[in-house]
Formats: sequence, C-alpha cells, structure tokens
Amino acid sequence: MNQQFEQELQSSWQERQEFAERMLPIIGSLYRNTAVEILVYGRTLLNASVIDLIKAHRSVRLFEGVKLRLRESFPVIEAISKMQLAPCQIDIGKLAYEFNYGAAKDQSDLDAFLAVKLSDVINKADEHEPRDVVLYGFGRIGRLLARLMIERQGEANKLRLKAIVVRGGKDGDLEKRASLLRRDSVHGPFNGSITVDKERSALKANGSFIQVIYANHPSEVDYTQYGIKNAIVIDNTGMWRDVDGLSQHLQAKGAAKVLLTAPGKGDIKNIVHGVNDGDIADSDTILSAASCTTNAITPVLKALDEEYGIESGHVETVHSFTNDQNLIDNYHKAERRGRAASLNMVITETGAAKAVSKAYPQLEGKLTGNAIRVPTPNVSMAILNLNLNSETDKESINAYLRNASLFSELQHQIDYTASTEIVSTDLVGARAPAIVDSQATIVAKNRATLYVWYDNEFGYSCQVMRVVTDMAGLLVPDLPKAQP
Repeated sequence: MNQQFEQELQSSWQERQEFAERMLPIIGSLYRNTAVEILVYGRTLLNASVIDLIKAHRSVRLFEGVKLRLRESFPVIEAISKMQLAPCQIDIGKLAYEFNYGAAKDQSDLDAFLAVKLSDVINKADEHEPRDVVLYGFGRIGRLLARLMIERQGEANKLRLKAIVVRGGKDGDLEKRASLLRRDSVHGPFNGSITVDKERSALKANGSFIQVIYANHPSEVDYTQYGIKNAIVIDNTGMWRDVDGLSQHLQAKGAAKVLLTAPGKGDIKNIVHGVNDGDIADSDTILSAASCTTNAITPVLKALDEEYGIESGHVETVHSFTNDQNLIDNYHKAERRGRAASLNMVITETGAAKAVSKAYPQLEGKLTGNAIRVPTPNVSMAILNLNLNSETDKESINAYLRNASLFSELQHQIDYTASTEIVSTDLVGARAPAIVDSQATIVAKNRATLYVWYDNEFGYSCQVMRVVTDMAGLLVPDLPKAQP
C-alpha cells in the first residue's frame, strides 16, 4: 500500500466524517423543533452518531449497487431544513439516490425536485394535539417502551409518557425501577440521563417528568390528580386480556383508551401495524398489539400471499426464553415449561399461526404452528414452510422481499439482510419486527422456506409504539411515498 493510496483513503474518510458532523445538528433540530424525522433507507437517524450516519449511507450500496455519498445527501437535508414542513418522516437516502442516480438524475433543480416529493407537508400546519401515555406495568416491554418514548422528547413531541403504574412502594423501589431503566443486560445502557425524585415519587429522564404510581389494581388510580387526562394506558402486565378485564382501566379517572401488549381474547381487535392498522377506529377504546411472533410473521406472510398466493403452511418459531419459564427445574402449570430455561430447548405451543388470521383473514385455516424455546435471552426466529399457489425461485422471492422492505407499505415492518455471517445477537435492537434472512431462503417450485429473525422485545416494542401513535391520531406521512 503506497503513501498516496493511504492519503486518499484517509481523505475520503475525513470527508465523510465532516459531512456527517454537519448533518447531525440539522437532523436533531428538525426533529426537536418540527417533528420531522430523518431516515436513510429505512434507518432512523434520530439520536444517531457520526458512525451511524456513515454506516447508514454505506448500506445503500447493498440495495442499489452504487454508493450514496454523504456529500450527495447533504444538499438534500440542507434544503429540507430551510422548508416549512408539517411533521413527517423523510428518507433523505431515497431522495438523494433518486436525484443523483434514479429517475430524476437529469434534473438539476433540487428545490423543485423536493417541492414535488414533499408537497404533502410543505407549508402545512401541525394540527396534532399532545397525548398523555401511561405505562401500566414496567417489565421487559414496559421499560423498552419507556426508552422509545423518552428518546423522542422535545418541544415538538406529541406522545408524552406521563406515568408508570407498578406494584410495590417499599423503600428503595423507586431507585430499583430507575436502575432497571438505566441499565439492561440485553439492550445495554439507556442513552440519556435519569434521576430519581423521591419527594414526588417520580423519575426525570431527558427532560421529561414521569410520575411513578403504586397501585395493585386499576380501580385504585386517579390519573387526574397528577394532571394526566385523556390518557392511553398501555397494559404490559398481561393480567387481563379480554374486554371485561381491560375495561377496568377505563374506570380510572383520566384514562381514555387501553392498549394490551399481548394477544387479546374475544372481540378485541389484534392489530399488527402495517397489516390491519386501517381497522383502528377513533371509537376504539380497547385494542391489542398482538404478540411479538404474530408481528414478525404476518407482514411477511401478507407480502408473499399478495404476490404468490399461499395455499398452506407451517410456522415453527425458535424463541428466546421468557419470564414465563423457570430458571431451574420447578413446578409450572404448562407442559415442559417448568424445566430450566437456560439449559434446555423446550417444545411448547404458540398461537401465533392461528392469530395471523385475526390481522390478515385471507390466511384463515391455512397455517399450523409450534414453538421451541431456546437458551438465549432475546432475538427469535420464525421458520415459514409454505406451499405457494405459483412456482418461483429463491432469487425472485428474495428480490421481491428486498423491494418490499424498502419501498412498499410494509417498509417499517419488513427488513432484509443479505449477510452470510449474521447471528441472533447481531439483531438485538432491530426496529423492524421482521428481518428476512435471504441467504437461508429455500425454494423448490411452489414450496418455499423462509427464515425470519425478530427482536422479540425491541422490534415488538417498536410495533407497539406505532399502534399507540395511531390510537393517539399522531401518525405522520412517510416521504417519499411508498409504492402501492
């Protein structure tokens, strides 16, 4: 390696760093002040680092075959920062690629190009009203939802975490709750500042004041005494899963709606965002966000059914152990789940395959399912063995799902990897509820086997947040628009 090559390499890296450093303040300002969230090919840049920004640009080559340089996307975000925009999500990677290499590559007027692509939000007022949110339960999902809401704190943020309801109240409980939010053995340290306000029984996190309420039952809570009104209560306990049980939350003063982070029973709508979120009505007061596995498999199954048709199939989930299992052998009411979770693969049941039809009725009666719990703390896999209505091949299915992960209406639900080295721990913190492992895809005529990874904690929590945002009437447009 000669000296000139080394200098060119260093110069190229220096240029990328400098552009990233110039972009980050703009990205932060756009979100904090106007609720405009910036992405690059589906990767959010909210609270991103310089390296995150550079890596996001490098990923474009995997999908498009050409590099997208930061010097090509910088003029895009600079121009966007000068516009008057309503809240939205803008993928500057897609815009920069189209302007420099795609259909608009012969266009020289960037402002005119953006005026067309962002016309839905230019010079539009922000008509969203803030909405209070309460976390009822503060376990694995509750703490991740807290992280997701706290990371978005800012003047323009409209979804506001106001309180956490937990059992307990003994000395040291508040400090323990703060510590569990601050540090996580799977997801790492919290990216922010957390302090305990013992006098007010509250947590202060990144500028937000979060009341900690101790109660053993929803009937014991009056949210209005804490200034909370018209709140969406997210029940993370799983103690109640039907209308009668969950309706107890609505008896508490200040509560208006309830979202269950588990499969709902009876007539409760089970929402998989991206699939049947259109079923959410303003009048709905109780909804379910289904299960992590249902959220992982339903978007992929919907995409495949719409393109190829699914005649029948079997879903096998390889799922990380959960709190429902025992660390060492002990009594458990369910078969096999009493055996040590950290030592055994445990065959168990899953209702996810049947639950798919609640969100996507077209597959009613077409799927069977089972599960194997394995000795890992997080990130699971669903193996989809499908009989399709038409013949295809591995390359075609992979190309179709890759395109769906970037440009379809399921772009927030389906992610895609072409890595031959990826393993489960690489996907801790993945925001999409489903990641298609394209290298593992097997196709023989009309039979297809797909391997779908999912962070059963964080990816699912991101889906829950999308449902909450929808319930609050705070959904914003994705730009440029997805392909139909």
